Amino acid sequence: MIVKVHSNPKHSMAPRCSLCQRLQCPGCGTGCSVTSGRGRGCGSAVGTAAVLRALRQCCGHCGCAGARRLCSRSWHKPRAAMLLLGLLVLLATCRPVPAMWNTCEGSCGLRPLTSDEEQGRTRVVGGKSAEAGAWPWLVSIQDPSVSGTGHLCGGSLINTQWVLTAAHCFADSRNISAMRLLIGATQLTEPGPGAEVRLIKRLLVHKEYSSADQRNDIALLELNEPVQCSSYIQLACVPNATLDVAQLETCYVAGWGATTARSQKSSDVLQEAKVHLINVQICNSSEWYQGDIHTHNLCAGYPEGGIDTCQGDSGGPLMCKDNSADFFWVVGVTSWGRGCARAKRPGIYTSVQHFYDWILIQMDLLPQIKELLKNLQGIPV
Repeated sequence: MIVKVHSNPKHSMAPRCSLCQRLQCPGCGTGCSVTSGRGRGCGSAVGTAAVLRALRQCCGHCGCAGARRLCSRSWHKPRAAMLLLGLLVLLATCRPVPAMWNTCEGSCGLRPLTSDEEQGRTRVVGGKSAEAGAWPWLVSIQDPSVSGTGHLCGGSLINTQWVLTAAHCFADSRNISAMRLLIGATQLTEPGPGAEVRLIKRLLVHKEYSSADQRNDIALLELNEPVQCSSYIQLACVPNATLDVAQLETCYVAGWGATTARSQKSSDVLQEAKVHLINVQICNSSEWYQGDIHTHNLCAGYPEGGIDTCQGDSGGPLMCKDNSADFFWVVGVTSWGRGCARAKRPGIYTSVQHFYDWILIQMDLLPQIKELLKNLQGIPV
């Protein structure tokens, strides 16, 4: 993606250079370029604010990392220092991006097979079957020891080689080498040509996970080999702490779990339900969950019940559409609840943004960000 910035050349304090500024985003195939001139050589001046605006625009499409290389000639030192400081601030504040890490053509959270008319028409308990390809990052974690389809838990594809899920799915001793991950399917018994199967190379459960109160209920699965992105297989967007999740208005849950509260049988076809985020303070009140919800949890559903996640949906995503763009964030991991679809007992989810840095560390991506910061700090001014 190329973003050209044109600014009033009368800014006498603006940096001038003969090298184009380049923003290289980790995991983004093309990176972003910010040019500060017309024609050859980036000859015209551009103000700091304009550059930062362009970098933010790059961030919005490309993954928000930082500049691997900036102009190093003829910079006015104070303005260059301001730009460097701005870039460092940008790095700290622009990390919840719609394209992250090892992405599908630099994007995430997109639903290529779902039309605007279909979105919101269907509503797990209280829902009905999702359209094929409706949630292309959904993963069925399957254990051959489980009867029927073998479905155990759900998960979200957040990288071509990593799946985000819940720690409690693996609380019981399980043979990880015998398990498989079905990706890109809507119906488990008839996955279709767009589905892929992978094995688990590595299971990473949060070291402070507590089965007693479901604290830190989060885990990552590394696949034995990367998946191939398609209309049926896409990546979910992972937010960090700067995303105001409470302001997201359009949220869904999806999974192959039980469709009635008393059922112990998983659904063959993926179910989806539209839900509302509920203030955690309300969920923690005396008539609701009586203080059992942690600070790193989210609460979603309906006060009156009727629509909810249930057994077998664990590990799957709570997904919310971005308020200003057509992509979805995975803001929660289905964790626990009392019963299914009961009044004042909505589903409880692990807040993904709370564990953003943990996810980066487990996937060994934090060193890349630190290296970018190091490169920025080494820019001559």
